[in-house]
Amino acid sequence: MTRRGWLLFALMSVIWGIPYLLIKVAVEGGVPVPVLVFVRTAVGAAVLLPLAVRGARGLRGLHRHRRPLAAFAALEIIVPWWLLTDAERQISSSMTGLLIAASPIIAVLAGRLAGDVERLGGRRWAGLGVGLAGVAVLAAPGLRGGDVRSIVEVLLAALCYGIAPLILARRLADVPVLPLTAVCLGGAALVYATPAVLTWPEALPTGRVLAALAGLAVVCTAAAFVIFAALIREVGVTRALVFTYVNPAVAVIAGVLLLDEPLTVPVVAAFTLILGGSVLATRRDATAPHTVPTSAPDTGPTAARPSPGPAAAPTPPRPAAATTTTTATATATSTRTRTRTNRSTPPDR
Repeated sequence: MTRRGWLLFALMSVIWGIPYLLIKVAVEGGVPVPVLVFVRTAVGAAVLLPLAVRGARGLRGLHRHRRPLAAFAALEIIVPWWLLTDAERQISSSMTGLLIAASPIIAVLAGRLAGDVERLGGRRWAGLGVGLAGVAVLAAPGLRGGDVRSIVEVLLAALCYGIAPLILARRLADVPVLPLTAVCLGGAALVYATPAVLTWPEALPTGRVLAALAGLAVVCTAAAFVIFAALIREVGVTRALVFTYVNPAVAVIAGVLLLDEPLTVPVVAAFTLILGGSVLATRRDATAPHTVPTSAPDTGPTAARPSPGPAAAPTPPRPAAATTTTTATATATSTRTRTRTNRSTPPDR
């Protein structure tokens, strides 16, 4: 990988690892859930739409994808961003980031239920079991402590991030990332506009909270997709998605260092199980056949989700065909991604 590729990789590893921290700061500062999601989506759309319009294809042809775009926006942004934000009013940012890391596992299961005929094999089934065990280890203390609703909300968000890539892979594989993201963010902003107005806080939030909102909207949403598109052009989709396995670690470290969240034995154990399970569950056998759709010329990178995704050079794991958490192509269908993704991706992620 080039020096520029490593720089872009490092940026994405951090940028999509810190949204949970920023969400926690904002909700603890009194920002209502609809306001936070509206600000994030509206600012993101305002930044990305001009870039998308100036692209090679602009927004041409998107009207032919109205229904899958609406479905993807609902599963990737509108529903999970509400759920995650509401959940973080009760649970820690690090727990949220780790639970969302189960999205690749959910994506594999969703693919099987949707008719994916690829044989999983013993290693991938073991990965599913290990990852789900990690979710149980992480969620059990919260369930006993009365945080049932919040944990269920995060797991539902992870479910959304696991299903959304199916729409990308099957209905939106030829749509470039920037136009798709800009339109989905714009649609989400319209959905949240009225609830945001009705719940708009009377007093101006503190500088710390405003900075968190700005970071979420400008850095973790708008700038993140520009950087992500550049990373895909620099190193390719599969290698670009390696960073999504780093995001949960960033989420935990940020919560512990900046918000004094506890780093407990269950958190460390769950981190190991979930990430290890995701790697195993989303990695294909070397002999497994796969199809790589080709993008239209001069359209930019294929659509990808902002949320948790795949991993690791030198042999990046790939999820089951058409069940990614981050991208629409078979090689790009790894956890975002998503997010969050797949989403997340997130964009969550």
